[in-house]
Amino acid sequence: MAPITGDLAFVLHAHLPFIRHPEHRYHLEENWLYEATTATYLPLLEVYRGLVRDGVPWRMTISLSPPLVSMLRDDLLKTRYAAYLDRLQRLGESELRRTANDPTFHKLARYYADRFGRLKALYDEIRGDVVAGFRQLQDDGFLEIITVGATHGYLPVIREPSARRAQIQVACDSYQRHFGRWPRGIWLPECGYAEGVDALLADAGLRYFFVDAHGILNARPQPPLGIHAPVFCRTGVAAFGRDLESSKQVWSAKEGYPGDGTYRDFYRDIGFDLPHDYIGPYIHPDGIRLHTGFKYFRVTGNDVDLSQKQPYDPDAAREKAASHAANFVFNRGKQVEHLAGNMDRKPLVVSPYDAELYGHWWFEGPMFLDFMARKIAYDQSIVKLTTCAEYLEQNPINAIGEPSPSSWGDGGYSGVWVDGSNDWIYRHVHRAEARMHELARRYGTPTELERRALNQAARELLLAQSSDWAFIMKTATAVKYACDRIKAHLARFRRLDREVTSGTIDAGWLADLETRDNIFPEIDYHVYA
Repeated sequence: MAPITGDLAFVLHAHLPFIRHPEHRYHLEENWLYEATTATYLPLLEVYRGLVRDGVPWRMTISLSPPLVSMLRDDLLKTRYAAYLDRLQRLGESELRRTANDPTFHKLARYYADRFGRLKALYDEIRGDVVAGFRQLQDDGFLEIITVGATHGYLPVIREPSARRAQIQVACDSYQRHFGRWPRGIWLPECGYAEGVDALLADAGLRYFFVDAHGILNARPQPPLGIHAPVFCRTGVAAFGRDLESSKQVWSAKEGYPGDGTYRDFYRDIGFDLPHDYIGPYIHPDGIRLHTGFKYFRVTGNDVDLSQKQPYDPDAAREKAASHAANFVFNRGKQVEHLAGNMDRKPLVVSPYDAELYGHWWFEGPMFLDFMARKIAYDQSIVKLTTCAEYLEQNPINAIGEPSPSSWGDGGYSGVWVDGSNDWIYRHVHRAEARMHELARRYGTPTELERRALNQAARELLLAQSSDWAFIMKTATAVKYACDRIKAHLARFRRLDREVTSGTIDAGWLADLETRDNIFPEIDYHVYA
């Protein structure tokens, strides 16, 4: 067999904001977790486990953000998710009856009923612990799990140095608690890099991070191998740049695979199509229509109205996923062959994506990953799957430079997260960051009640820093919810500050907060000192 010419690091970034509302029997935004678990996290786990079962050699990377890990392991949310899966199964039974006289849609109803039954069986097999399922894949040497900023706080806009450090340190501590080891890599929230971030990563014992392509291409000095080899910062931490060519094949609205007319359409769902009297028991109890996951139509065409979509054919879509996986692997082979002629080492192609693209937005995405891994393993000998940690072990000498300040997202330079729609939040968050630093330095030896209150203040600050709130405001989706969350966390922070400094801590109110915003049980507010 010919020697491998180049490496492919396939990286998925899995994150959702921390949304947990025990004060409500049912909360609309909690559905984000349930939908993503059903559409992305369980299907990915199913694909990964299938590759292991079949003896396929593979290596991939996934980031699991601390808020996502916390929610996936929360007993309340796990109970609610199990009920969500039960509703889907009941809806599947109802759909089989409703479509009994329509061969086309009855076949699709059977497809979904079987699918949700299979996912429920997987969820039961892992005893509801999705995180443990991913951890086992890491422990067995297939998957590299990396961490993310503690609450996905966008580092370039965090002004207080101790608050930046806390986003990284709290994330690493949380990772160790859930995965039994220290993380080697980190996904910087929104790939947001600013000068000095690498020093904080080095202090935390992290070895590498990711930036968008221009973060490497505009590095000082310009790296000789471009984005197809890492750059060592002067602190020794490695920066890996996103490959534009492979990303475009998936992400591009016009040229990307998910827009193919054969694939399932995301927007057409029986939760919106069918009469409320029928669908009501399976959606929001207040009558709000929601996606159910029962989607019977295909993309058909980019300019085709929803009402004109054609029925979905799962078999044809699966064949298309196999075809696209073969195309992706072929193109990576040609890409690394071209690059290898101008490099002193095997080129590395880093292909990072939001995990939710695979399954949630692009239903066939997990199938594509499955086919891709198998085709790389058995149908060619030019490129192999690797992880960035593995690449550094095999290539310990790399160019030294300072990555350019950058982000991903529209414009690539923070414009999404600092915009007229959301910039009002930062003066309030910056005051809280500075105040948390003062409190941590002042209360070196607190009473037990003070310690609890200060730890909770740290949690409220971290939750207020989530980049998700600014993103939601910019994209004008759930704007009221995002604004309410920012205001609520900052109001709680200010009250905790007042009560600690005045010596009048309301123990009952504090206990309620600890129960409600229960992320990071291991947190120590001294990280802000």
